[in-house]
Amino acid sequence: MKRKILVTSALPYANGSIHLGHLVEYIQTDIWVRFQKMQGNECHYVCADDTHGTPIMLRAEKEGITPEQLIARVAEEHKADFAAFHVEFDHYGSTNSGETRELSEQIYLRLRDNARLIEKRSIEQYYDPVKQMFLPDRFIKGECPKCGAKDQYGDNCESCGAAYAPTELINPYSAVSGAKPELRDSDHYFFKLSDPRCQKFLREWTRGGALQPEAANKMQEWLGTEGENKLSDWDISRDAPYFGFEIPGAPGKYFYVWLDAPVGYMGSFKQFCKLPSPNGGGAGGGGAPLNFDDFWKQGSDTELYHFIGKDILYFHALFWPAMLEHSGFRTPTKLFAHGFLTVNGEKMSKSRGTFITARSYLDHVKNTEYLRYYYAAKLNGTMEDIDLNLDDFVAKVNSDLIGKYINIASRCAGFIAKKFDGKLLGRNPKFSSNGEEWLGKFLSIHGDDSYIGHDYISEGYERRDFAKATREIMLATDIANKYIDEQKPWELAKQSGAENQLHEVCSIALNMFRMLTAYLKPILPQLASNVEAFLNIDELKWSDISGPPYTDKLLPHGHKINNYSHLTTRLDPKLIEAMVAANQESLKPMTEPHSEQRHAAHQQHTANTEAAEANKSFEPFISIDDFMKVDLRVAKIVNAEHVEGAEKLLKLTLDIGEEKPRTVFAGIKSAYDPEKLKGRMTVMVANLAPRKMKFGLSEGMVLAASGQAPGLFILSPDEGAQPGMRIK
Repeated sequence: MKRKILVTSALPYANGSIHLGHLVEYIQTDIWVRFQKMQGNECHYVCADDTHGTPIMLRAEKEGITPEQLIARVAEEHKADFAAFHVEFDHYGSTNSGETRELSEQIYLRLRDNARLIEKRSIEQYYDPVKQMFLPDRFIKGECPKCGAKDQYGDNCESCGAAYAPTELINPYSAVSGAKPELRDSDHYFFKLSDPRCQKFLREWTRGGALQPEAANKMQEWLGTEGENKLSDWDISRDAPYFGFEIPGAPGKYFYVWLDAPVGYMGSFKQFCKLPSPNGGGAGGGGAPLNFDDFWKQGSDTELYHFIGKDILYFHALFWPAMLEHSGFRTPTKLFAHGFLTVNGEKMSKSRGTFITARSYLDHVKNTEYLRYYYAAKLNGTMEDIDLNLDDFVAKVNSDLIGKYINIASRCAGFIAKKFDGKLLGRNPKFSSNGEEWLGKFLSIHGDDSYIGHDYISEGYERRDFAKATREIMLATDIANKYIDEQKPWELAKQSGAENQLHEVCSIALNMFRMLTAYLKPILPQLASNVEAFLNIDELKWSDISGPPYTDKLLPHGHKINNYSHLTTRLDPKLIEAMVAANQESLKPMTEPHSEQRHAAHQQHTANTEAAEANKSFEPFISIDDFMKVDLRVAKIVNAEHVEGAEKLLKLTLDIGEEKPRTVFAGIKSAYDPEKLKGRMTVMVANLAPRKMKFGLSEGMVLAASGQAPGLFILSPDEGAQPGMRIK
């Protein structure tokens, strides 16, 4: 049956350019949507610019224009960048729209009046006496209260990674005016996320299959165990001056951008429903109009998917579903979170020239489908980070796309044009036994009559494991090239009486090329379109290559193709070098806090720090004497429990053969249920100096492994080891 699907990507903030890190998500989403459409499913892809907040207001003021003028200009830049990378939205809107305002107010009023989940409270916050405005956390700077580093933001330290409240900063100052901020009281509106109804719903929803396993585990860490109430109420208001929507019945108070940003998904889709078809969802072209409620009302059986970065998982997996559930709207079918992008194994860097914008890539490399293919070959549907290794990028594009895929057409098309008037030989009823054998190999890929190769490719696309899909496609490409290598059409063309064999070989190879093009079309839509023109065929659909008998999907006898011309060229490494050099030369100091991407800065900083730590090269050698200074002991976990007020810590009581057990605070809460740790054997550093912590005295350290893959793994000795045994 034809599926009805609505897909969104996270809304790019209208205060900065699209860069290669952003494009991971939009390319991933676009590939998945194109696959669904090729299958004949009703699939709509909407997005919008995220346009509200203090950074927008201040940047517009600095440029001497209105916020509306700024977001209109940035919207055109974003749309142009997306179009250049073949990211094809069905509708691209703005959160600063009448539809988003209407829906934001509707959700708020239902939460306030029906669910009784909105509460007004007076809070103390920093105020800039010069700019006469309350300051968001990221617009307050000062010295870190933990390590003393200067010029740190008001929510976390980029030097030591500590998180804190802005009021804890030492010598705070306004990042806007430089003035010393004053503490003032202000009434704010809170969404009561701590309410037992929200807690109960979120425990069930986050475990109900809407999240990837690693995301679901992370949510349990934030939610805590049954009976705990770890979620804080969410401040959803901001004081004037602020660019956004004013809260109904609260003059001078505005919705915090994170309330109306996800509502932008709904607002953009509602706009799309009103547009006349065929460009929109309305009935202007004679079709039935799309109904907004069919996709968003509670109980809807349509499919709703959000593609997001893991840095904004907290908002999408807790705040957003709780808002929807208690305001009468449906929740997402699934959230698909992806990891961050590193370049050459490191965080994107302006000093190294690897913080590359979409526009810079276009100016230097130009062919954007190279990047689409490379990302596809890396994405596996998990939250793992992916690396853009620039040398590997060049090698893979030239090897896979040019050396394997395009090579099939370039080696065979000329013979069809010169010797057979551009007409292909058809299978009537069969090709030669050798040709039929190679077709069978190509179709099955793995030598299985069930045509498992095609199934693997479909499965890879559906599960967003594009790396798997591209591997299977390249296996089929290898088979096509082996067939050509074995048959040697360039030699057949010289042999008298070999015309029929030459005709068959080139016709089979070009049929293989057509099928490979269909497989690659979600990733390489423009190249596929060029191939369709060359082969003189209609737009490829999945049904053109799927469904038994597969050999009946071949082009008919006498089908005439057009003259072959170069479909794409090799990627020149010098283009990459020039792009990196240009980005190094155009370095500009950051003049505005939060100018790149404001989403969950502390979470992203922590993740990047951990990734960098995991990717470090091995430490310098030490002597055996140095190693012997570390007293490693087998320890039995007598008890394990949560630590009130600690996000990452578990309190462990360890027996290491001493008269009195030791207490250790370990940062493994995200990976382990304390109940399942009781009685387990592990390894600890027994001679580490005790450390006085906020929660008590920690008398050692347990050992755990971590790396690029998600998760923490505590070490365990082999069976038979007893508490107190020394490891040496």
